[in-house]
Amino acid sequence: MVNLTSLVLGTNNFSGSIAHLPSCSKLKAINLARNRLIGQVPESFKNFQSLSYLSLSNCSLNNLSTSLKILQHCPNLTVLVLAMNFHTEQLPSDDDLQFKALKALVIPNCRLTGSIPSWLNGLTELQLLDLSWNHLTGSIPAYLGAFKSLFYLDLSNNSLSGEIPKSLTQLPSLISREISLEEPFPDFPFFKIRNTSCRGLPLQYNEIMSFPPLLDLSSNFLTGPIWPEFGNLRKLHVLDLKRNNLSGRIPGSLSGMMNIEMLDLSYNDLSGTIPPSLGPSLLEANFRPLRTLASRGTKVYVVESINIDLKCEKSEEFLPTDPTSEEDDESSIIWMVAAIGFGTAFLVTVMVLVVVPIIRDAN
Repeated sequence: MVNLTSLVLGTNNFSGSIAHLPSCSKLKAINLARNRLIGQVPESFKNFQSLSYLSLSNCSLNNLSTSLKILQHCPNLTVLVLAMNFHTEQLPSDDDLQFKALKALVIPNCRLTGSIPSWLNGLTELQLLDLSWNHLTGSIPAYLGAFKSLFYLDLSNNSLSGEIPKSLTQLPSLISREISLEEPFPDFPFFKIRNTSCRGLPLQYNEIMSFPPLLDLSSNFLTGPIWPEFGNLRKLHVLDLKRNNLSGRIPGSLSGMMNIEMLDLSYNDLSGTIPPSLGPSLLEANFRPLRTLASRGTKVYVVESINIDLKCEKSEEFLPTDPTSEEDDESSIIWMVAAIGFGTAFLVTVMVLVVVPIIRDAN
């Protein structure tokens, strides 16, 4: 089949190794995902000068380093999906790797070790990068913020540390999104794992542009503040920073994210109050106790945790208000405790003076 341009054999039970396909030099799209294939990418794949879309996800392939060295010889490779392969291997740090045409690199859920390599800096056309659900360590490189077309970045569920690079708040495509991409081949699906709080099958997107503009850095060991400049990302739909060690206050400038649909800052070390300006957005915030009040040796937590949906409840009566002073909070709680104590004493008195005599007379 020397004129074959698209080979779609995904979601079957094919086993064995990947065929060399030496005569199919005109192939533009190959989808072998979700099979039981083993081995590694054949050496002959470097001869696919027209190959643009390759998905080998959810197989049992090995040797990621060699696979990338072979595939970099495909000059027109635009989309590369290698999810759920190469288990426990190291993400190659070879600076000689070059994928100048690549617009989507998807290698999640492989338990890869190592750090985010410097050769990614050469992927200047990158629009979508997914390295989630691995064991990557080190810091998030600042060069990612210089990618003019990057609108989807998922580095969640790794072991990344350090501060969030401020350069990520300057991503051009999330400030004024003007991205062009040729339509991918039909029957070339992408799969995105649902949030663990959701039920159902994984989300499926049939083209890159179906992915929402997203920054997901959740479930790492990131420290430092939430940059106020995130508010500049007017085109961003999802900002997920949960389960890190971020500290400081929630910037009111986050309200500048005009298209935000999900903002999750839960399970961090945040302090202060939720800015009222975030009323139009969906905010899930979890605070450590902000302040304690000692009363007869007992600690009363003023704010223990907050999980609210401000997008569903836009009325001002649902917005948290800032206390005017600590004295007001203390006096309010003292009055509340006194009221409860008085009410309890009153009920006991009624029982003794009214209910008990009636029971005696009845007997």
